[in-house]
Amino acid sequence: MRLAVDPRTGGVRLTLPRRASLQKALAWAEQQRAWIDAQQAKLPQGRPFVSGARIPFAGTELEIAWAPTHPRTPRVEGDKLVCGGPLESLPARIERWLRAQALAVLSAETAEYAERANVEVASVAVGDAKGRWGSCTSSGTIRYSWRLILAPPEVRRATVAHEVAHRIHMNHGPAFHRLVETLYEGEVEPTRHWLRRHGAALHWVGR
Repeated sequence: MRLAVDPRTGGVRLTLPRRASLQKALAWAEQQRAWIDAQQAKLPQGRPFVSGARIPFAGTELEIAWAPTHPRTPRVEGDKLVCGGPLESLPARIERWLRAQALAVLSAETAEYAERANVEVASVAVGDAKGRWGSCTSSGTIRYSWRLILAPPEVRRATVAHEVAHRIHMNHGPAFHRLVETLYEGEVEPTRHWLRRHGAALHWVGR
């Protein structure tokens, strides 16, 4: 039997052998409560969308500045994200704004890399997948995590180059990685390292 704590959600996964007793497995997992608590204590702290909080955005940080007299639609003013409207719906409005920003930026960058690679992309969409930062179907639909807008630009752009390269190579073989290196204007490995080290924390923004 095996226990794992998901660094992106804090959820606990219990894996047990086929035909093992679920009752015994749950009892064993309960005995590991101290280990579970210790692992969850190491997780990133939540960064809710509340007035005064600072959130990452495209390589910088923005302070959420709410006031009832501000416009309902968030807008960037210097290092602040200014927003008004009902306080209770502030988190939802900020997430919608971030998703819209992500879709606009990722769509433009996808078109840029697609032109560079001489390929067509059928559509671009954003979601909130916990397991991957992007995906590309054989039909040419590319989907990204909207949370890439929270990452540094070079990390986001390297992810876009990765997905566009899948329009030619639907695998992760040597030719695929050579193409990513050709499309992307910098070094790819540091961006992968950044996501491995800091990516989980992005899933705690807004929570």
